[in-house]
Amino acid sequence: MKKYVLITAVVFAFMSLMSCAMVMSPAMGTLYTDVKAPLAVTSESNSSKTGRAECVSILGIVANGDCSIDAAMRDGKITKVSHVDYQSKNILGVYAAMTTIVYGN
Repeated sequence: MKKYVLITAVVFAFMSLMSCAMVMSPAMGTLYTDVKAPLAVTSESNSSKTGRAECVSILGIVANGDCSIDAAMRDGKITKVSHVDYQSKNILGVYAAMTTIVYGN
C-alpha cells in the first residue's frame, strides 16, 4: 500500500510541474496570453529605430535567450533610448516568450 501512495505522490508532483512556463505580464490568460506593455521611458525624443530581444521558456524547465535592453539596442543599432516596451506571450503554460522592444535613435 505504501508503494502505491508513493507512486501516486510522485505522479502528482510531476503533473503539478507540467505547464509551468510563465513570463512577466500585466494580464495573464489561462490558455493564451499575448500582451504588450510599457517598461520604461527615458526621454521625450522622437524615435526612428526599433530593436528587439527575446527570451523563451519551454514548460518552465528550459529557458534561453537574451531579452535585455542592451541586446535590443544592439539589434536596432540604437545609441539613445527613447522608451522601452515589452511583449509577453504564453501558450497553455507550455511555451512562454518575453520580447523587449527598445525605441530610440
